Amino acid sequence: MSEVEMMTPGEVFKAEVLEKYPPKLAKKRGRQIVVNEAAGGEVPEILANSRTAPGILTMRGCSYAGCKGVVLGPTRDVLQITHGPIGCGFYSWLTRRNQTKPHTADAVNFMPYAMSTDLQEDEIIFGGEKKLKAAIDEAIALFHPKAIGIFSTCPVGLIGDDVHAVAREMEAKYPDVNIFGFSCEGYKGVSQSAGHHVANNKVFTDVVGLDDTPKQGKFRFNILGEYNIGGDAFEIERIVEKCGMTLHSTFSGNSTYEEFISAHTVDLNTVMCHRSINYLAEMMEKKYGIPWFKINFIGADSTAKSLRKIAEFFGDGELTKRTEEAIAEEMEKVEAVRKEIYERCKGKKAMLFVGGSRAHHYQDLLGEIGIETIAAGYEFAHRDDYEGRKVLPSIVVDADSRNIEELTVTADEKRYQPRISEAEKAKREKEGFAFSDYDGMMKQMKDKTLVIDDLNHYETEKLIEMYKPDLVCAGIKEKYVVQKQGVPMKQLHSYDYQGPYAGFEGAINFYKEIDRIVNSNAFRLAKAPWADSPELSASYGYTG
Repeated sequence: MSEVEMMTPGEVFKAEVLEKYPPKLAKKRGRQIVVNEAAGGEVPEILANSRTAPGILTMRGCSYAGCKGVVLGPTRDVLQITHGPIGCGFYSWLTRRNQTKPHTADAVNFMPYAMSTDLQEDEIIFGGEKKLKAAIDEAIALFHPKAIGIFSTCPVGLIGDDVHAVAREMEAKYPDVNIFGFSCEGYKGVSQSAGHHVANNKVFTDVVGLDDTPKQGKFRFNILGEYNIGGDAFEIERIVEKCGMTLHSTFSGNSTYEEFISAHTVDLNTVMCHRSINYLAEMMEKKYGIPWFKINFIGADSTAKSLRKIAEFFGDGELTKRTEEAIAEEMEKVEAVRKEIYERCKGKKAMLFVGGSRAHHYQDLLGEIGIETIAAGYEFAHRDDYEGRKVLPSIVVDADSRNIEELTVTADEKRYQPRISEAEKAKREKEGFAFSDYDGMMKQMKDKTLVIDDLNHYETEKLIEMYKPDLVCAGIKEKYVVQKQGVPMKQLHSYDYQGPYAGFEGAINFYKEIDRIVNSNAFRLAKAPWADSPELSASYGYTG
């Protein structure tokens, strides 16, 4: 048997792809394409949070997109001003379909507005701080907000406008308005992940902890990293209320400024999207004593597991009973749909290349209807998102990471109050209850599956050519690259105007939609006009 014949499909893919790259790039890219062998022992190491090679089209966004578009974007009553060109403001506005429901008819909702200083040539040459101050004056006169966030874009960083100084000056002028700036210039860091970190830091220092008034209710907790795409948070809120728990706030889908400033009064933080917001969870634990653990409300089985874990944390018999009753009632509806759809979908193959924890979470949801994930990866992950948090001590801080301020957090002298004693925490961990931990994606994937960080368009085409998946889940930038090859593509950043997909009802919605997608011949019948008679032909410039 030849060496090639002994290789797994993943190894063949990796070899053929790397052959097309220049040697230096191939060496680096080889560390970002991993054939998973986690089930056989140690999780393999992967290179992540590394700069994309210039000229290669990948899925990534910028730091500004991560800060304004992801973390702060879903907040309805923090007025958000993009300091920069109008394009940045427009393309970060409602593209992820974050939804919200104001509690009353007269409650403010700034999400329908795209606010920008609209910098022109004059400001680029002479500075834009004067225009930013005028924008803040105008915004306060028109909308009377309680809080304003200012977001720096690439030109602002280059010309040296100081959004923090402007924020301090304008806050002195308007003492009833909390005004804070984010140094989230698009070029900072290697991807939108840098913007997540910048957002976490500023929300922690300038927002969380301003109000010590707790929300009324028992079993109070926050969900960090849930952005209410397609109404996911609405479904989670429904379930939590049904179980008798009190969801204080979600960071930041369908939440308010008032919920953020008192978020430190809860007894527990739960983390959905580990990458975008684990920083805030860690800082709140250090300063206020609030424990955190990872949960997942994507998938009916995962939702049930997460609800049980939250109920177990609070340790109340009545809560546990009510939670189990709610799960049983919801799962009866889920199983009625799943049973039928499973028979039509079992054995199908999927690939997931999505930001945040979605490439991980949605594997559970697809698995519930018999669809196997054969390749997956993130667009802006760090190694711990793949390998688990145990690798954190071994991650070397590089120059790009040093662009992001690392806050020194200490216990609050007056408000630090451990919600659970160290002895009780150790006891529970010994019994298998995981705090402050995340196993990462690879540990839960089958051996020999492909894990690819920062997938590019060439590799996408090669994957489809070799593996012939029944479904690809990714984002808007990959949608038409996939569909032109006759493969169904499901967007998991904006849900293609569908949803919700979280929780029990969300799982039912997803089952039905994926069933329609993978069992339709529409994509396979479509054929690009250039497939048989291309007008242009090309080859890669590098030939080896």
